[in-house]
Amino acid sequence: GLIALEAVLQDIPKTNVVRASSGAEALSLLGEHDFAVILLDVQMPEMDGFETAQRIRQFHHRYRSTPIIFVTAINKDDQYIYKGYQAGAVDYIFKPFEPHILRSKVSIFIDLYLKSKQLQTQSELIRESERRERYLRLAELEVESLKRYRNLADAIPHIVWKSKADGTLDYFNKVWTDYTGLSSDQSLG
Repeated sequence: GLIALEAVLQDIPKTNVVRASSGAEALSLLGEHDFAVILLDVQMPEMDGFETAQRIRQFHHRYRSTPIIFVTAINKDDQYIYKGYQAGAVDYIFKPFEPHILRSKVSIFIDLYLKSKQLQTQSELIRESERRERYLRLAELEVESLKRYRNLADAIPHIVWKSKADGTLDYFNKVWTDYTGLSSDQSLG
């Protein structure tokens, strides 16, 4: 079963197949990988596919909307199919399966996943660009405000200076340099 599934899925571009032999092993792999689609066999040791799907949906927020496809050879009964959909399945495939149908279904979910990731990356780039643009605009406003302050300080006939907490000068107007005879470089500090 697993080997046949793996062989069918290996042909799909941009696909990395991760195999689990049980529901517990599948759950343990969720933190190590990022899955575009999850294929679960209904019949698995320890816990069945339904319980595994429910645990994936309940305890792994990252996978709440990840498509789950159930694969089974024995449970073709409507009640099992409904149980699969209630557990979070998006599809049900019966063994023996047609390889090209399985490949097509998985490919669609992988394409959707990759496009979703691409949109997420583009959205992050847009947010970063907007953040930089806001920062640049704030910096421009600050420079403009400083220019207005300097023009005002230079227009009045009084000495205006500013110092840091340690007493070193970090701003002075034109009247300061005219009165003291010191250049701007000499006055700094």
